[in-house]
Amino acid sequence: MELQDIAVWAAILVAGGTLAFLAFGRRGTDVSGQLTGRLEQLAAQQAASQNALSERLQAQERALAAKLDERLGSLQDRVGQSLHANAEQAGQALTDLRERLAVIDAAQKNIAELSSQVVDLQNVLSNKQARGAFGEVQLQDIVQSSLPAQTYEFQAQLGTKRVDCLLTLPNPPGCICIDAKFPLESYRALREAKDEIATAQARRDFTNAIRLHIRAIAEKYIVPGETADSALMFLPSEAVYAELHASFPNLVDEAGRARVWIVSPTTLMATLTTIRAVLKDVRMREQAHIIQKKVGELGLDVNRLGDRVDKLQRHFGQVVEDVRQVAISSDKIAQKAAAIKDVELGPTDGNITQIPEQPALARLN
Repeated sequence: MELQDIAVWAAILVAGGTLAFLAFGRRGTDVSGQLTGRLEQLAAQQAASQNALSERLQAQERALAAKLDERLGSLQDRVGQSLHANAEQAGQALTDLRERLAVIDAAQKNIAELSSQVVDLQNVLSNKQARGAFGEVQLQDIVQSSLPAQTYEFQAQLGTKRVDCLLTLPNPPGCICIDAKFPLESYRALREAKDEIATAQARRDFTNAIRLHIRAIAEKYIVPGETADSALMFLPSEAVYAELHASFPNLVDEAGRARVWIVSPTTLMATLTTIRAVLKDVRMREQAHIIQKKVGELGLDVNRLGDRVDKLQRHFGQVVEDVRQVAISSDKIAQKAAAIKDVELGPTDGNITQIPEQPALARLN
């Protein structure tokens, strides 16, 4: 029974005893003493129950406080770990952000440098002499990366003229001249034309510039007896080359009739690659007689080796025959030694030795 129920019953009993006392009065000293003892006993039980209940409540409070402390400690640990993880993530994020900002700064610097280089390139291309040097440098890079050093010469002297690049090839076709041209002004005027009149004028200027270059190359760099019957005009811009073939096919045909082949960086590299293959084939043909001679010498060496093998085989046969004869002689010697061993000597009479019989000696022959 719970302590609260005991307290309730004790209160009921006290109330009942009080009512009984009031109803019946005093019945005597003994009854009063019994009631008083009973009430004291009940009061003592109630006090004990209250003490036990208080102790249980205090124990439960202590257990609850311990659990709360434990849970608070666990929660504090989790919160601390979460804060530590968040701090690490925040630090890593800040580090990544600083790295990305550094990359962005470097990219901005590169963009600024590229912008300045573009401006410098525009300044270079706006000057004819600088633009010509730019085309020559690009031509040199392509030729040097495609052909052996002994097959070309830059700024070569051709009579009284000087050519940007001279390909020294065997006949046919012979030496081929390459001249770098960059008609940038007329090309820009053509691209920037706003109306039909400006476009027509730009087309005429571009046609005249290309035609002038074609005639100059055909007259200067196609020399009978010194060069091949054709030459190359190098345009260091793929855009100019594409515009020429797309919009001015008549100029391309005119250049073909003049034996001047117009090339861009890409087509020049393909042309030089083909020339390198031709040079390799020529060198192989030049070395063909040497290869044939070596093959003939190899055949003689093979025949000589066969003769020596035959001689060695005959020597081996002679050695085998000599070994066979030696074996026969050895067998005969062994047989004679055995016959000598089997000879029986008779008894001696004084100093006279008995001569063996003839059949025993006959085996020695």
